Amino acid sequence: MSASLAPECNDVKERYDTCFLKWYSEKYLRNTATTDECEPLFRQYKTCLTKALKERGIDQMLEDAKADNKENDAEYMKPVG
Repeated sequence: MSASLAPECNDVKERYDTCFLKWYSEKYLRNTATTDECEPLFRQYKTCLTKALKERGIDQMLEDAKADNKENDAEYMKPVG
């Protein structure tokens, strides 16, 4: 599995990746999944990553990039049909 963008989040990312791959192959693909059992680990990883990005000032860069591309998002993310 790949390392996290933030090294301090590697442990929780590895636990989440392991959980997700097991859930996906053993439950989701067999259509027996009723919930995402890995959601708590995903939230932990997201919290860790969000904190790390904020500490490095990357969160603002991401927000700026999103703001700069709102028109493209509106064009390319609209429903097809």
